[in-house]
Amino acid sequence: MTDSDGERVRRAVLGDAHVDRSNASRTDFDRDFGAFLTEFAWGGVWSRPGLDTRTRRLLTIAVLCATGCEDELVMHVRAALGDGVSADDVKEVLLHTAVYAGLPRANRAFRLAGGVVAEHAAADCGTGPEPDQEPDARPAERG
Repeated sequence: MTDSDGERVRRAVLGDAHVDRSNASRTDFDRDFGAFLTEFAWGGVWSRPGLDTRTRRLLTIAVLCATGCEDELVMHVRAALGDGVSADDVKEVLLHTAVYAGLPRANRAFRLAGGVVAEHAAADCGTGPEPDQEPDARPAERG
């Protein structure tokens, strides 16, 4: 990828390690989609001046919860916690989203985000899994 505005914002939001892994895993089949995503999502929307990055992070978590995009939810919760968004902020966003998007979606999002929060806390203490390992992705047992 080139050093575009989208690439710079993507790296700032998700981190160099994630972006490098993602770029390296692109194939001939999905390379154009990756460029499209970087240009329009990161270079177009995330680069706009109307909202700060923290607000965009929280909105993204809410939308990903509402739409059931689990892999992206985990990725964005991890990135948000790594950039200073608190676990309490994530919790409040998920509670708020539950009212408008539905309890089953929020229940699953709490399970996924809780795994990321636990790994983030453990990493801060020097124990637990590596930050890029996926949290438990089994179906939620709570109801």
